[in-house]
Amino acid sequence: MPPDSSPPGSAPPPDPAPPPEPAPAGGLAIAAAQAAIVSYGQRMAADRLVVGAAGNLSIRVGDIIVMSPSGMNYDQVTMDSVNVLDASGAILSGTGRRSSEWPMHRRLYDLTPARAVVHTHSPFSVAIGTVADEIPAVHYSILQLGGATVRVAPYTTFGSDGLAGHAAAALDGRFAALLQNHGMIAYGSSIGQAYDRALLVEWLAEVYWRARLAGTPRILDAAELEAVTQAARQHRYRGAGEDAQGPADAGRPGGPET
Repeated sequence: MPPDSSPPGSAPPPDPAPPPEPAPAGGLAIAAAQAAIVSYGQRMAADRLVVGAAGNLSIRVGDIIVMSPSGMNYDQVTMDSVNVLDASGAILSGTGRRSSEWPMHRRLYDLTPARAVVHTHSPFSVAIGTVADEIPAVHYSILQLGGATVRVAPYTTFGSDGLAGHAAAALDGRFAALLQNHGMIAYGSSIGQAYDRALLVEWLAEVYWRARLAGTPRILDAAELEAVTQAARQHRYRGAGEDAQGPADAGRPGGPET
């Protein structure tokens, strides 16, 4: 008999299984964002930017927000517990509880080109937010955050629309801000960039805190900061163009010096 025929009375061989359909691009992006939330959440705790379940992180994927869950220590957060939210805040997937601060993240995504947001309760940022209205230019790396200061948003209860509004106002023309008696918030075009900005804010807050303990800090003036921007352009540091970012590497701890 032909090699592909069946014996009389036997069932025909099953059709070969169709190849699996590739996952939609959006699904792959959401899964990557969930993995990044887990990874950066663990890093945020290791870097002592948060304690326990404090703070939150999110990544925007189209109109979807992928966000860390509420009330879970970061070493317990898994990809399955990370929330996937629609534009109204409804949970599309994720076993964790939705963060009460999702409106603040949503507001930033609506008002800025942010692709990721990092919110911490880092100690020096909290401390400075209780005694000052801003972090001034104690170091020229502050230009990486969009201007000559890091503003302090007035205190409002967490999770409220008022907090979202105050945070958005403090971030006007900036990539990071302090939240009075609360913490700090930063955004970027990626979760890595947002996280680096959060680290830089905490470093600047610590420098300013220690300088105030020692005496009256010397603050860089507008001409000195402009000279930094020009020098960064001359040396072609990343981000030293005409945009609002300022010299992205100049003055960053561990970055190049002029």
